[in-house]
Amino acid sequence: MAESGGRRIGVAVDFSECSKKALSWAIDNVVRDGDHLILITIAHDMNYEEGEMQLWETVGSPFIPLSEFSDAAVLKKYAVKPDAETLDIVNTAARKKTVTVVMKIYWGDPREKICAAAEQIPLSSLVMGNRGLGGLKRMIMGSVSNHVVNNVVCPVTVVKAHT
Repeated sequence: MAESGGRRIGVAVDFSECSKKALSWAIDNVVRDGDHLILITIAHDMNYEEGEMQLWETVGSPFIPLSEFSDAAVLKKYAVKPDAETLDIVNTAARKKTVTVVMKIYWGDPREKICAAAEQIPLSSLVMGNRGLGGLKRMIMGSVSNHVVNNVVCPVTVVKAHT
C-alpha cells in the first residue's frame, strides 16, 4: 500500500455478528477522513498452487481494494465470502468518510496471523470483536482477542459482542 498519509486502522473480521459490531464501532469511533481501513480476515483453506500458497501463508494476500472484494467472483478464488451487511458497512464508510478500504487475507491460526498482520502492514491501531466466551470455553478453545491484546505491536481495542 502506497504511503499517502492517514493512519492504517485494522479491523479483524470473520463476518460474524461480533466482528460486524467491531467494524461499525471502529468506523464510528476511530476511522477519520484520509485513513486506510484494512479488513484483516483469516481464511481456513488455500487452494492455490504450491508456490503461491507458500508465499501467501507467510505474508498474506495482496491488498484487495473494496471494488474487488465486493465482487463475489473475485473473492471466490480467495475462499472468502463477505456477507452483504459487512459490505454495506464498508461501502457506506468509504462514501461518507473518504477512507480507502482494503482487505488482506491470511491463512492459518487467527491468533498468530492477526499479530503478524499488525506488524507486517504495519497498523496504527487494531479493532476486533470478542465473542464473550465463558471461562471454561475460553480455557479450552483459547481466546483470540486475549492472545492478540497480549502480543500485538500496536494499540488494540476489543469490542465486546454483548454489551
